[in-house]
Amino acid sequence: MAETTPTGTTVAEVMAELAGLEDPRAREVNEKHGDDHGVNLGRLRALAKRLKTQQELARRLWETGDTAARLLALLICRPKAFGHDELDAMLREARTPKVHDWLVNYVVKKNPHSEELRLAWSADPDPAVAAAGWALTAERVSRKPEGLDLAGLLDVIEAEMKGAPDRLQWAMNNCLAQIGIEHAEHRARAIGIGERLEVLKDYPTSPGCTSPFAPVWITEMVRRQSGRAS
Repeated sequence: MAETTPTGTTVAEVMAELAGLEDPRAREVNEKHGDDHGVNLGRLRALAKRLKTQQELARRLWETGDTAARLLALLICRPKAFGHDELDAMLREARTPKVHDWLVNYVVKKNPHSEELRLAWSADPDPAVAAAGWALTAERVSRKPEGLDLAGLLDVIEAEMKGAPDRLQWAMNNCLAQIGIEHAEHRARAIGIGERLEVLKDYPTSPGCTSPFAPVWITEMVRRQSGRAS
């Protein structure tokens, strides 16, 4: 696909614009979540919309190591243009939660190497890398479960989720919930695992939002699906 972009945009120009978008209040909120940037995400998306797709600019912005620049890079890149090794390196360089999440959700999921990376990352000793593998697995559970050993995944979750580091635990819990929501034959076991392990049982949840505690999450989403079907 041809890059439908304004020509001549430089990294320096973009970095200057990002600096102008810096907001101390946004930084304070973002840093509470481990993200070291102060750009409002709505404004970041507006900038990306104006820049349109610019793959080489995206690569150069990523190379700066700046969190806001990397988030912008993930919005203006062409996800299918990255190679397997390039994405692996990018994930290992993704220092902050938001960059990690956007890289997996906006880029890797749309890349032809996503399945190879899912398998490799799921078995990686680095918990942040393994979390990306589990995030991709949860996506497959929901959208393309053919060929997945769902019972085997539940075995691993049951054995390892309780003691997993936070980011990996969150991704495994998401996978547990998706199995329970999407696959009725495994629902009772998924709920039982959640009840026994009690992972995220006491997670603070805003009014109107669904708890990430798997038994509550599964039950609520199944209830909503039943309501839509009736």
